[in-house]
Amino acid sequence: MAAAHQGAAPGVAMSRIDRDHRPDAGPAGTAAALLTIDLGAIADNYRALALQAGPAVCAAVVKADAYGLGADRVAPVLAAAGCRHFFVAQVGEGVALRAILGPGPVIAVLNGASPGSEAACAAHDLVPVLNDRSQRDGWQGLARRLDRRLPAILQIDSGMARFGFAPDEACALLDAPDALAGLDLQLVMSHLACAGEPDSPVNAAQRAVFEVVRRRLPAVPASLAASSGIFLGPDFRFDLVRPGAALYGIAPQADAPNPMRPVIGLRARVMQTRSVPAGTPVGYGHAATVGRDSRLATVAIGYADGFFRSTAGGAAWFGGTRLPVVGRVSMDSLVLDVTDLAPGTIGPGALVDIIGPERDVDAVAAAAGTIGYEVLTNLGHRFHRVYLGA
Repeated sequence: MAAAHQGAAPGVAMSRIDRDHRPDAGPAGTAAALLTIDLGAIADNYRALALQAGPAVCAAVVKADAYGLGADRVAPVLAAAGCRHFFVAQVGEGVALRAILGPGPVIAVLNGASPGSEAACAAHDLVPVLNDRSQRDGWQGLARRLDRRLPAILQIDSGMARFGFAPDEACALLDAPDALAGLDLQLVMSHLACAGEPDSPVNAAQRAVFEVVRRRLPAVPASLAASSGIFLGPDFRFDLVRPGAALYGIAPQADAPNPMRPVIGLRARVMQTRSVPAGTPVGYGHAATVGRDSRLATVAIGYADGFFRSTAGGAAWFGGTRLPVVGRVSMDSLVLDVTDLAPGTIGPGALVDIIGPERDVDAVAAAAGTIGYEVLTNLGHRFHRVYLGA
């Protein structure tokens, strides 16, 4: 575990990535923005999901650098919380995760092993998801050359037209006597397209399609549910669930209370304040004009930091007061209307809450017309990151 940075409170530490590869973030006292990541909340969310999913095994998806939060910090915490099955998207992510976790945990690669990457998969004890015949053939070929069985996962496209064998292709494949020769099939899986919408008929339709192929492999564990699918009920959980976004505090179901603990907080620093008369245009294109005599604060966060230019109705918070974004978001800054704060309350150096108790990741995403996944994975590298509960 990385040592705490100088002056940090106990249990608060910088990621090794921040120290070695993000020097522009600067120390907490001078950084333009501070990103707090609560590792204890991630562990609690994992335990809550595992309890919800039981008796199914609960895995963890840590692709895209644990959704932008730092796999080197997140994955060991999940392992300490009891997780033994991890999913990444790419072989390179799997290689990096094996170095972080060491031997033992299962690390599966959702995109499978592309041609030429099979040897790396085997060398680092990764389990590729087989999505088509070419991936099956490549993995079988390596098994023959190594003269040993290799672990694999079979993915079925149950209705997304994205990854996996179509059901008829899978059944035809399994009709061949050597379909799985040299392979230790550890899981058959699929992925739900509309799991975040509990009333969607697509969910039951996909489950029915998945069942057709699953019945051909009765001895192989099955997996259909990711974060949202866990909350569709036991019929969708099968033997293993694969939560990702819910671990990091994103609501698993649309239009329902979020049962997950919030994980991140983001605060940005005020760089300048000014008073302007009614009718003053603000920012690029003069996209906004203040309708009253106003006080404005320029804040050091922009779309280069993952605060989307498309944000409409965006806001920050300070001491419980909502501060609307005025005009367009720039690359490195945005402007807030701070008129409703008492004069002298806020000035250069003050920190405003961009993501926090009043406005969580999902609310920020909704204002930008996107989803919480994109907010997390677009968090910039210019933040000073602190990890709580290390």
